[in-house]
Amino acid sequence: MPLICRDCFFTDDLGESECPACGSRRVVAHAELGRLAIAHLDCDAFYAAVEQRDDPSLAGKPVLVGGRHRGVVAACSYEARRFGIHSAMPMFKALKLCPDAVVIRPDTAKYAEVGRDVRALMRAVTPLVEPISIDEAFLDLAGTERVHGGAPARTLARLARRIEDEVRITVSIGLSYNKFLAKVASNLDKPRGFAVIGRGEARSFLKNRPVGLLWGVGTQLRKRLEADGIAAIGQLRAYSEAELVARYGKIGHRLARFALGEDDRAVDPDAPRKSVSAEITLDADRADAGALKPVLWRLCEKVARRLKADRLAGRTVTLKLKTAGFRLRTRSRSLGEPTRTAETIFQTAVALLMREADGTMFRLIGVGVSNLAAADDADAGDLVDRIAPRRARIEDAIDAVRDRFGDDAIAKGRGLAGGPQRR
Repeated sequence: MPLICRDCFFTDDLGESECPACGSRRVVAHAELGRLAIAHLDCDAFYAAVEQRDDPSLAGKPVLVGGRHRGVVAACSYEARRFGIHSAMPMFKALKLCPDAVVIRPDTAKYAEVGRDVRALMRAVTPLVEPISIDEAFLDLAGTERVHGGAPARTLARLARRIEDEVRITVSIGLSYNKFLAKVASNLDKPRGFAVIGRGEARSFLKNRPVGLLWGVGTQLRKRLEADGIAAIGQLRAYSEAELVARYGKIGHRLARFALGEDDRAVDPDAPRKSVSAEITLDADRADAGALKPVLWRLCEKVARRLKADRLAGRTVTLKLKTAGFRLRTRSRSLGEPTRTAETIFQTAVALLMREADGTMFRLIGVGVSNLAAADDADAGDLVDRIAPRRARIEDAIDAVRDRFGDDAIAKGRGLAGGPQRR
């Protein structure tokens, strides 16, 4: 069985539990190791890992990245996870589980820069890199054997080492014959992992796994499937694709194919990012627009920072509200030109909010920007909005101050009030 050592990169057909060359037990052995080329790379505990990298005193400590007390955990180190803490957990609950945890406010600009460094190293091994978030991406290494002097698995092991040496964070890699299974594999051996799912075992591997593992199956669809007696992926195989489409809509195509381990989506380096968004769940249900506006402003600032970090702008602003009865409302408005500024996003979103502030109690509020484009031509201004360029320059100046002195160095008054939040 083919083997590769992740420490010295020795390759052989012995399939032993340790490397014959260096004795390391960090080996990957699989019958199809030399024939698989689709990978998913995921940075381990990304935000927390970057903070631990930049502050050596945090090494080995439970680190929580997020807003203190009234915020949520955006990311946590593996030391914190041992206490049962996970991302999206309310911060007050996390601190109850681990009172000694170190809480750090997110630095999205720094994380975006590190993410770009990691992507640059990925693109050094293959041009076929499809980012799906700031800290993860798909790679297609088919045909790179001659360039890199070895199978994709060996190239990926070397890539993981290079990221550790140059960026000083760790990654986990999943290797398979399609994107769906590569992403599943990357979660099997975290942190600093390398897992493989081949054609030979794909269907048996998936058979008894929960349907929630399938890409695109969220909480509501999972509950619906379970109510229909489908709790395991293998149970989907009892139905034809046409039956699943008739019952669950378009996603029935994906359910049928993924259940068989099939996924024909190519790794697309030019796949457009569809939207940039942020949302938060309130500690107490609220109906008053005056209490919701400060929360909305902070979300708009977060979205704007993410757009700027990725050099993007968008033409459509969407407000998301969830009522106390868990009913979802989404309202959108398209702009005359793309924007990347928090002010324009806020003014658009708050107009939508005022229309929905009819006394309904809301438990969640969010904002997103879609219909994305490059930021080069954003906020140029027109006859209707002549001061758009000036707003953009003001925000750039504010961002520069924050980049130098921290996110709390300067803020608009409208963001200083507002109710407590839990997500």
